[in-house]
Amino acid sequence: MSSRVMWALADGLLPAAKPTKIKGLDGPVSELFGYGLWLVLLAGAGAVIFGIFKLATSDKSRNGGGSEPFKWMGGGVAACLLSGAVITILNGIVG
Repeated sequence: MSSRVMWALADGLLPAAKPTKIKGLDGPVSELFGYGLWLVLLAGAGAVIFGIFKLATSDKSRNGGGSEPFKWMGGGVAACLLSGAVITILNGIVG
């Protein structure tokens, strides 16, 4: 698969990461903060996916580490909720 095809597929799946300017923060600080929140959101989604993968491939015996996939998924969901809430609050303040 070429990189052009992969970007075309990702374009439909990922939200448009276009941060809004925050009053009082000018220039690169506001832009980096906005992109940083979107990266935290995408990292949280990646952690949830990795947790699902670990759950599917984990050792199902009694002495296997059964709680580790749930730690990944829980951390990913927490990151998604936290960054989503901060993005929503900032858009409400700015907009």
